[in-house]
Amino acid sequence: MQPLLAYEPFIRLGVFAGMLALMALLEALLPRRTRRIDRLIRWPGNFAIVLIDTFALRLLFPVASVGFALLMAERQTGLFNQFNIPVEIAIVASMLLLDLTIYAQHIVFHRIPFLWRFHRMHHTDLDLDVTSGTRFHPVEILLSVLIKFAAIALLGAPAIAVLFFEVLLNAGAMFNHANLRLPKSLDSALRLLIVTPDMHRVHHSVVPAETDANFGFNLSCWDRIFGTYIPQPQAGHARMTIGLPDYQDPKVQRIDNMLVQPWKNPGP
Repeated sequence: MQPLLAYEPFIRLGVFAGMLALMALLEALLPRRTRRIDRLIRWPGNFAIVLIDTFALRLLFPVASVGFALLMAERQTGLFNQFNIPVEIAIVASMLLLDLTIYAQHIVFHRIPFLWRFHRMHHTDLDLDVTSGTRFHPVEILLSVLIKFAAIALLGAPAIAVLFFEVLLNAGAMFNHANLRLPKSLDSALRLLIVTPDMHRVHHSVVPAETDANFGFNLSCWDRIFGTYIPQPQAGHARMTIGLPDYQDPKVQRIDNMLVQPWKNPGP
């Protein structure tokens, strides 16, 4: 598995591009909801934020998460680097605990007003589709990397586990934000293990109780374990309103408004 690490950038880019194309195609063939806002209004801002996030990460964090994990292994830092634990167990445990970390981080970004200012940009998308899974404010992305680095350092997570987790996290975010209609039986089966589009869409409702539910990105079990799970939106998927009550103007989708939103109206 170690040779895979040498191809990390290509693996991540390939999975990102492939998942983006696949979900966009499936959304066109099997849409769950009728779009409120034209793609030409939403997509330029959503794709622009990806480019800005990528540039900011490369500028401020020349070492990506996988490289940081290799550095921790070299320095024998973290739980799994201190004990003679079978690598298979370390990989599985690291992926589970990293996913739990992202779940907890998501809740914290909702609960703390200062952090919510940055995370809410993700929630001001007026439609939900594959591009919504990449729409995060640069400040949130940078803070998220620091949290991930801290978790990797504490765990001593194997680099291959970090690579697998990062790939699954990115692919999962694009899948569960997709405007995709799955058969009810398939959705029910999948959400026993992973977060499906119907499950995560509840989290993007304008209803506050629903916005504060379904925080998982990959595994669906955390919401059930910690009591943050809501199966369906009260208005139904076709009629529910996506976004936040105070951000229903399509101008919110412009990249300039997206970037300044945390400071332009800093209230929770």
